[in-house]
Amino acid sequence: MTANATPLEAARWRQIVLITLGAAALYVGFRYVPTGTSLNHMDFRVTGANALEFCDPSNPQFIPVVAVRSPVRMTLRPAGEVRPGEAVTITVSLATSGGKPIGPRDLNVAHTRKLHLLIVDPWLKDYQHVHPEPGEREGDWVFTFTPHGRGTYRIFADFVPVATGRGLYASADLPVGPEQAPSISLTMRHEAAWTAERAGYRFTLGSDREPVRAGQPATLSFTITEPAGGPVPLEPVMDAFAHLVAFDEARSGFAHLHPNEVDLAWRPDPVRPVLTFQVTFPEPGHYVIWSQVNLGGHEVFAPFAFEVEN
Repeated sequence: MTANATPLEAARWRQIVLITLGAAALYVGFRYVPTGTSLNHMDFRVTGANALEFCDPSNPQFIPVVAVRSPVRMTLRPAGEVRPGEAVTITVSLATSGGKPIGPRDLNVAHTRKLHLLIVDPWLKDYQHVHPEPGEREGDWVFTFTPHGRGTYRIFADFVPVATGRGLYASADLPVGPEQAPSISLTMRHEAAWTAERAGYRFTLGSDREPVRAGQPATLSFTITEPAGGPVPLEPVMDAFAHLVAFDEARSGFAHLHPNEVDLAWRPDPVRPVLTFQVTFPEPGHYVIWSQVNLGGHEVFAPFAFEVEN
């Protein structure tokens, strides 16, 4: 503003300055509004190479959790010996790399839950999706599950810290019973199949790319039918009409996929519901995708095995 500005110009300048100062004060104030969490963005950072980055929950892709360093440490404490076919209670402890516990107030709700555990056996034949409840100690989470196989199960944690608002992951292994010979190839355990029969329904998975190739985005079509042509009582599960979780042969990571059809007010076809998913597989190899749906109040899981080519 110049020294010989008119009264009108001076008033406009004062208004601009006041608006600017007010916006700056709001910005600073919001940064210090308590969120309940005692953790901040830097608690979830790992410096150096080969570190796990935050991920956009709205655009999930295959995450190489095991091969990279996560800023979250995850440990498992079973209440007793873990045996096939027997229920066991397990305590999961989550902490930052600096040792700070990660409790309920530190995590956002994502798909109706604060913490998702994706559990899979060495042969990718037993997949379970569980939601732990907070334990007695800060950073402890407790869940109960029944392994249907044996060997070293791998448990992936999927969560969104309040401090970042971005998806983050961790993993830990859980031995179940005596180990089996690890030399059996995965292709002998899971034959390639784009269809599966479960709970009296047929599940089909297709791709707009044949074959599916590494590094190329693909659109997957997921279809459910009743063999006699009857209705499919598809209901939402965790804020979606279906969830897909993809694992590679080495269980180096996973992709937790949600349908493009995000509006729950839109109902899929009651006889032949079809949902679409976007995914990019980073490496060639053998993959298994497990679907999870709610059919008439009962959760049903179905697997699909396929090859991703160069």
